[in-house]
Parts: sequence; structure tokens; C-alpha cells
Amino acid sequence: MATKSVFLYLSESERFKNFLTRFKSFNNVTWRFVAGEELTDAIEAIRKLNQQGISASFDHLGESITSEAETREEVNEYVRVLESIHANALNSNVSVKLTQLGLDVSQDLCYANTRTIVETALRYDNFVRIDMEDSSKTDATLQLFKRLRAEFENVGIVIQSYLYRSEKDIEELLKLGARIRLCKGAYKEPPTVAFADKADVDANYIKLTKLLLSSGIYHGIATHDEKMISAAIQFAKEQNISTDQFEFQMLYGIRRDLQERLVRQGYRMRVYVPYGRYWYPYFMRRLAERPANVWFVLRNVFKG
Repeated sequence: MATKSVFLYLSESERFKNFLTRFKSFNNVTWRFVAGEELTDAIEAIRKLNQQGISASFDHLGESITSEAETREEVNEYVRVLESIHANALNSNVSVKLTQLGLDVSQDLCYANTRTIVETALRYDNFVRIDMEDSSKTDATLQLFKRLRAEFENVGIVIQSYLYRSEKDIEELLKLGARIRLCKGAYKEPPTVAFADKADVDANYIKLTKLLLSSGIYHGIATHDEKMISAAIQFAKEQNISTDQFEFQMLYGIRRDLQERLVRQGYRMRVYVPYGRYWYPYFMRRLAERPANVWFVLRNVFKG
């Protein structure tokens, strides 16, 4: 947990970012986890994933935007993404963060912006996943999602297993027929709202996975942890839940071997493909989540 806390702290450090990005090898290694800075980079990455039988989700990096004009730019970018998915016949949906779309400005602005994206996705027979951010945003995110879900079926939400409240949230969301992406959670949270011990986070993840798989609704089980994946597969087999009733989800560049193995075994796989100029906080949170990522970077970053 100490290592995770350090990297989460560094994810907010502009000074440390400026230091690391002076190294060409550091910049190069980030592209294992980020498709690139431009939409065309992400399109090419997703095309390659599709060729491997893997679906995807575009994630334009950025969060905590407080300028109304900048939120409009994000909307325009996601409209471009949805148009590009259609034009290139890609097997992909999109993922958005509400702080990109004005959540820190006003609920009404954020709702209007997000609604434009969801409506555009509907026009192209596509789907929008609303990401979950830190716990200070949970209530506002769920409120806005429920408002949209009352109008549209092509919008889903993310729930994090490290929060104590998640079981209750899932029970309420399932009553709405919501499609849920379950992940463990990647933000630094106080022990008053989140499990501090990994074993407790894992136990809750498995409990919530079973709840989702039993619902009869199509959900995403998002994890790179083979124990969590094995638990999901075992439960699905015990309950005669077919492989087309849910999907596994992973992040771009992480456990590629496992992604390909699950596809070979007949399971559905979706990879979240991030791109954009604001890659640094995202990249550092990925290091915080998994020690193997840290060692990968250390082995490569100072070469030459």
C-alpha cells in the first residue's frame, strides 16, 4: 500500500512529471500503456486489437476541467471519436469522465454535455460508459447517470469494489437495468469510505462479481487479477452463465498475454484504450495499481 500511495502522490506532482519527461526512454515506455496523443493513434491501436478478436473502448484522457469552453472541446472530441468508430467499422465504444464534461462547473452543464455524447452514440448504435472517479464524486456521478439512464439505454456506469457503499449502489443500479463495469478502484481513499486491506477489496470484488453475473444483465468484469478472473469463470460455470452474457475488461498494455489467452478460451474481452495529451496522471495511477508495471518501467526508463 505504501508504494501505491507514493505513485498516487506523484501522479499529482507537476515537478516530478517535468523531471521524468526529460528522459526520452521514459516518454517511449509510456506508449505501452497509452496509445498516443492523437485520435489517429488510438484508431490504429484499436484496429489491431479488433484483428485479435478484442473489442475496445476509447478513453480521451483528461479530468478536473473547470472551463466551460474546454468541456465543450471534450464533447466535440467524443463526437469525433464516435464518428471515427463508425467510419472505420471499429468494434469499440467510448468511456468518459464526468469531470471532463463539467461536473466541477455545474451539474446542468455536465448533464447537457454528457447527454450530447450519449445521444450521438445512440445515433451510431453505440454505447457510452461513465467512469467513476474518486469518492468525492460518487454521489454526483450516480445522480447524473440515473438521470441519463431514465432517457437512454445505451449508457453504463462503473462501480469500485474498494468502496464500502458499492454493494448497495449495485443493488439500486440493477433495479434500473444498468450495465455495470466492476473494477477495484485506483484512487487514494480514506479508510472511512474504502477498504484499506487488499484482501478485503478482493473479497468484496468477488462478492460483487457474483451479484452482477447473477443479474441477467450484460456487465464488464474489469480486472487483471487472475484470482478474480478465475473466481468469475468458476461461478459462471457453476451457474450455467454462458460466455456471451458478460465480458472481461482490461487496460491497454497490461497483461496482453492474459487478454489473448481469455479470447482463445472463448471469453469476450474489451480493452480500454487511452489517448491524449493528459497522459501523465493516468500513467502514474497504472503504476500505483500493479507492482509489475513499476518494474517494467524501471527496467526500461533509464536505458541508454
